[in-house]
Amino acid sequence: MAKQKKLSKSQTRRIKANQSKRLAKAKSAENNEPEVIVDDALLGPQTFGRIITRYGQHADVELEDESMIRCNIRRNVASLVCGDSVVWRPYTVNNEDFQGVIEAVEPRTSEFVRPDFYDGLKPVAANIDRILIVSALLPDLTPNIIDRYLVAVEQLSITPIILINKMDLLDDSNRDVVENTVALYRSIGYEVVTLSAIEEEGIDQVRQLIEGHTSVFVGQSGVGKSSLTNAILPDVNIETKIVSTNSRLGQHTTTASRLYRLENGGAVIDSPGIREFAMWHLSQEEILAGFIEFSDFITQCKFRDCSHKNDPGCALKQAIKDGKVSQQRYQSYIRILQTVDEITLRHQSKDAK
Repeated sequence: MAKQKKLSKSQTRRIKANQSKRLAKAKSAENNEPEVIVDDALLGPQTFGRIITRYGQHADVELEDESMIRCNIRRNVASLVCGDSVVWRPYTVNNEDFQGVIEAVEPRTSEFVRPDFYDGLKPVAANIDRILIVSALLPDLTPNIIDRYLVAVEQLSITPIILINKMDLLDDSNRDVVENTVALYRSIGYEVVTLSAIEEEGIDQVRQLIEGHTSVFVGQSGVGKSSLTNAILPDVNIETKIVSTNSRLGQHTTTASRLYRLENGGAVIDSPGIREFAMWHLSQEEILAGFIEFSDFITQCKFRDCSHKNDPGCALKQAIKDGKVSQQRYQSYIRILQTVDEITLRHQSKDAK
């Protein structure tokens, strides 16, 4: 797994300030969640489990027999997310609400994080080996968002799969965009599946791709991640919402990541949707490396410090002219860099005040 980029001093100060505010708020009488205080004498021996979902200071844990219990979380457990393997101890006395206490988290084999300016890098899911990037014809098919997720995934040893949902909405107005998008990513080497969760078209192909793996659905709000989970696991019946055709904005249905077991031995995690996926935690070199088809050309540039913008002798720009690299993907790369610069400058300005 790639080493996470160290936060800047201004980012660290901002995160600490916001955490202090939230801690002060949590200590108020009306908002305080009582600290878990447990007498160790009332606990049984340590055993292992896996986090199905987390709610504040408690979580649902799957046991080795695939049964599920609800546990408190020790305050010294700093980070806990869906998919984590944990050590917990059962209560030896009757507790109506909880069956045990989570005491420790085992080292993660992988994790997918989401940048958050208030909380830093927030883990979304742990111990996964496939990331299913979901886009859709509604609210909009957005290759730039797909590219952002691909850049993030390319920093990890995790296989990305692109799912284009809501193909039941395909018509003459969007056919060219969809076909060009599918062709582009397949030409780069990515697995792309077109499907309709509502009509259950392409669902069998998705099942085959995630069989025996632990996968997580990621993507914007409203693209149909929960509908996909429902189609794959019809007994789950997750609540879904309709995307507004006026605003074309998705609505947040899933509020916390949750792991679901598959009959084939794998598992799938449904994660909350987002409106945008920031990339301020990655360096320009890491972002560039995330566009994997650029790699054959960026080493051939005339100058070692080529910015791949207006530099003379840029092999990447020549590859675009020759049709060997997509102009669309290059523009996506430039937009990501511009967004990172704009966000960094905006927050530096706030910190200076």
